[in-house]
Amino acid sequence: MLKSTPKDVFLHLFNIITFYLSVIGFITLYIQYINAIFPDLLNYYFTSIADSVRWSTSILFIAVPAYLFTSWLLAKDLIAIPEKRELKLRKWLIYFTLFISAITIIIDLIIFVYNFLNGELTIQFFLKVLVVLLVAGGVFGYYMWELKRKDLISKIPKILTVTVSVIVIASIIIGFFIIGTPTDQRDRRFDEQRIQALQTLQGQIIDYWTKKNVLPPNLSNLEDNISGFVTPKDPSSKQSYEYAVKDSLTFELCATFAKSNQEDNFNDRATKYPYPIDQFQQNWSHATGRTCWMRTIDPQLYKPTSNAGNIPAPLPIK
Repeated sequence: MLKSTPKDVFLHLFNIITFYLSVIGFITLYIQYINAIFPDLLNYYFTSIADSVRWSTSILFIAVPAYLFTSWLLAKDLIAIPEKRELKLRKWLIYFTLFISAITIIIDLIIFVYNFLNGELTIQFFLKVLVVLLVAGGVFGYYMWELKRKDLISKIPKILTVTVSVIVIASIIIGFFIIGTPTDQRDRRFDEQRIQALQTLQGQIIDYWTKKNVLPPNLSNLEDNISGFVTPKDPSSKQSYEYAVKDSLTFELCATFAKSNQEDNFNDRATKYPYPIDQFQQNWSHATGRTCWMRTIDPQLYKPTSNAGNIPAPLPIK
């Protein structure tokens, strides 16, 4: 019986690992697309979805070509040496893949039936189950055919290669319409940093007021070389954020944004571009360009810890 060579081991293991990566990346990609198109109002965060989409796209972009290339090399080798179809390594990997796909189908159907009986079926859940079922079923069907086929020269692998390539390219392009282009994602991450910086500044301003019973004249007054706090700047322009005192209790914070998040209301929890809710439960909805927020401190809610003008002088050094 023909034995496996180091080349055979390398090609078969590399091929099957890139195949598993491709399948996982494809399923994850479409699950995240479903999360984005049909958001769960109780558990939705666009940044997490976008990160998963980027990872899945990266996996598909690298793993699928690697899988198709090694599949072509293996097919070429099998045509030259048909006896290699009987290699134990090849059959072990095929049967293991059939086992994994069959178990995946069974578990997927069990989850579907359980949720159906529990009355918790939603369009999001149904589509996710369908994606897993179709992919696992396709994998099982293809490798079952590969195990049983006798014709070494078949057009089916070529047709599948073209089909898979088209589906993967289309899947990646779809992501640009759902989560935006890489440039859009960069702008959104910059905007998220701006919101987080404004939240930090707002917290520091209120803390300053509660301790001194007066609003800071400018943002530089918030800096403290003991605590190490330094006022953040715009991540793109490196300019300071705008701050103005309107009266004894009211201040204004402004920033310039690359994208608008007003297409979907933040408060309905279905927005495609939410930010973490800060400790003050403020709304940070903004348009493209310069946006300002007027904040008024409620003395009953944020009670000052000292009275202005009554701060004791430091003790003299002896």
